[in-house]
Amino acid sequence: VQLQASGGGLVQAGGSLRLSCTVSGRPLNGVAMAWIRQAPGKEREFVSAISRNGGSQYYADSVKGRFTISRDSAKNTVLLQLNSLKPEDTAVYYCAASSTIITSEYRNIRSWNYWGRGTQVTVSS
Repeated sequence: VQLQASGGGLVQAGGSLRLSCTVSGRPLNGVAMAWIRQAPGKEREFVSAISRNGGSQYYADSVKGRFTISRDSAKNTVLLQLNSLKPEDTAVYYCAASSTIITSEYRNIRSWNYWGRGTQVTVSS
C-alpha cells in the first residue's frame, strides 16, 4: 500500500484547505484511514480517521467542528477538509492506513501500518 498526500499550503487564519490522500496498491474498501499531524517541536498527534467501510468518522477535540474527513472509493482517495484554520493547526499532515486496526486504537498513532509522506499546512495569523 502506498499513500500520497497533497493539498497543503499557506493560508491565513480563518481560511480553508483541502488535503487529499491517494491510495495505491489495494482498494480503499476495507482500509481504515487517518490523518495525523506533527507541529514543529511536537510529537505526532491524531487528527481524524474514517472507518473501513467509510461509515464512521472520528476527530480530535481540537479539530471537531472545523475539519471533515471523507472518502471517494471510486478514486481511492481520502479527503480532509480544513475550515476555520488557526495558527495552531500549522503542521505537517500525514495520511495513514491500516486494514487491521480496531476502532479503539484509531487514536493511537502507533497502530497505523502504512504512512505517506506529509504535506505542509501553514496558517498565518
